[in-house]
Amino acid sequence: MIALPVYNTDAAMYTVRPSKIIALGMNYREHVEEIHSVQINYTANEEPAEPILFAKTPNALTGPDYPVMLPAILSRYSFNPARTDYEAELAFFVSDDCRNVPEADVWKHIYGFTCANDISQRDIQRTDKSGWFRGKSFDTFCPVGPRLVLTQDIGDAGNLHIECRLNGKVVQSSTTAAMIFSIPVLFSFISRNFTLNTGDLILTGTPSGVGPIKPGDVMEVEIEKIGVLRNPVKAG
Repeated sequence: MIALPVYNTDAAMYTVRPSKIIALGMNYREHVEEIHSVQINYTANEEPAEPILFAKTPNALTGPDYPVMLPAILSRYSFNPARTDYEAELAFFVSDDCRNVPEADVWKHIYGFTCANDISQRDIQRTDKSGWFRGKSFDTFCPVGPRLVLTQDIGDAGNLHIECRLNGKVVQSSTTAAMIFSIPVLFSFISRNFTLNTGDLILTGTPSGVGPIKPGDVMEVEIEKIGVLRNPVKAG
């Protein structure tokens, strides 16, 4: 079980227990432009006409300072070498059961925000005929934290600095203002496709600069007003 401290409260903790994790692909223009380097099934420089959704399963969740484990099953394949990437993202939790939410009402249904790292196994993401499901959902492939900031305390969530550091070097640096689909647009779109339940987790996409990780690396995702999510990398 993962419990995150809640900002600006007296020792309150938020239990992370989503029924589903919904993530956004290709939601930053600069990431769309670099996607050829990731070698997944997507046409470079093709900005999506509507939000691209995929799922991560709840077993992927892990908390601050816990290791991200590179799956041992990769040794069964002839990937040379296998590539697993970090992806720094702003994430938020749904506050109540809802569906068909108008864009103007979205903020009423967001409980709070945190940092996330959408760990992605690129070889399997690229080669699995079923799509991105397995490459996104290995154990520990969705670290979140270090705390939850309530919606009323985050300020303008559509204009927060987001950064990722690998072994202390800045590898991603952008702002949530660079999203193709804003939080109201993407939330409303998701809610028109699926009923959202209390505690569901939504990841909003990653900026450019994604890259591979290996055992011994340390990843840090930092988002303005939230803090630093730190996770080491280990072999599974």
